Amino acid sequence: MIKVALTPPMPCSYINEQQEQILVVQDDDLHNQAGYEVLLLNGFRRSGNDVYRPHCQTCQACQSIRIDSQLFKPSKSQKRLINKNKHLEMRVSHQPQPDYYPLYERYINTLHSDGAMFPASQSQYDGFITNAWLTPTFIEFYLDGTLIAVAVTDVMANSMSAMYCFYDPELLAHSLGTYAILQQLIIAKQTGKKWLYLGYQIDQCSKMNYKVKFNPHERLVAGKWQC
Repeated sequence: MIKVALTPPMPCSYINEQQEQILVVQDDDLHNQAGYEVLLLNGFRRSGNDVYRPHCQTCQACQSIRIDSQLFKPSKSQKRLINKNKHLEMRVSHQPQPDYYPLYERYINTLHSDGAMFPASQSQYDGFITNAWLTPTFIEFYLDGTLIAVAVTDVMANSMSAMYCFYDPELLAHSLGTYAILQQLIIAKQTGKKWLYLGYQIDQCSKMNYKVKFNPHERLVAGKWQC
């Protein structure tokens, strides 16, 4: 049994005129790499040190989605994107770097000014990205030596979780969010991680619909993972 707390109803960040409630894990024994992998399997996701799952009374729109890295086949458009961005340099870091926050700030304040994380601040960034009980992996992308994107990735024994990605808002043509997922899938396959978790799919939210373009994928529906 997972110990959780339920937040009071509040306006939904994704669907107008809906109220959302969140289950927040209260069991410290699960706040570690192995425990988090179990929580991901059960539809939870982390934000900073907290692990949560939507638990709304009148809406089931949020569905956890994951991709089997061993079975994933990029579509024609995804192959074109990989080829288009082949000149980008990728690096991996296991601790946040000073140049992350300025990029995050521009990303949030330019592309998500209508969201709950606007306006960006250093304290909000630290509380959202960093974690005291799990060391995130930071997959960095560079164009001509300049940092243009960071994919924050949680790595477990048998899976990875695409926690968040932020990028240069002036480079929308490079589809860096999608490209980052493609690279995460390549890394997952190469390192023997079966699943890449993408968080929640919300069909009614157009900003989420990029996730269903990675196939084959599974969704957690009524407590069961379904293709």
